Amino acid sequence: MMYSDPPSYHDADAMPPQQRAEYDAKKRRDADIYRDKITYSTRYQDDAWEYRHVTIPRELVKYVPTDRLMTETEWRELGVQQSLGWEHYLIHKPEPHVLLFRRERDYQVKYPNGKPEDNAKYLEAQHRISRQI
Repeated sequence: MMYSDPPSYHDADAMPPQQRAEYDAKKRRDADIYRDKITYSTRYQDDAWEYRHVTIPRELVKYVPTDRLMTETEWRELGVQQSLGWEHYLIHKPEPHVLLFRRERDYQVKYPNGKPEDNAKYLEAQHRISRQI
């Protein structure tokens, strides 16, 4: 049974394996369809952090958890593309299609090759995404 309109993220967690596989396939197709519609703000900063917000198409919002922050793998699976060090740090409930990210200020200067833990997260995300294709 394929979903024309997938259930919410919370419903997906409780699905039987076959149904979950179909849901994940639909999510990958949607991410591919809407990837070019994702927009990225310019970066802005304070004394400690560099920030940016990413606006995803409303068609992808159904894949965004509402009760917790997204992992790097989750936001990359939706088609969000950013360099190393960014973390989803805040949920702005009035605008669930706007994802708020931050990273340590001057990250790329301090860590030109990325922090080891950020490289590991990135490689894990890429491995998981490539297994799904």
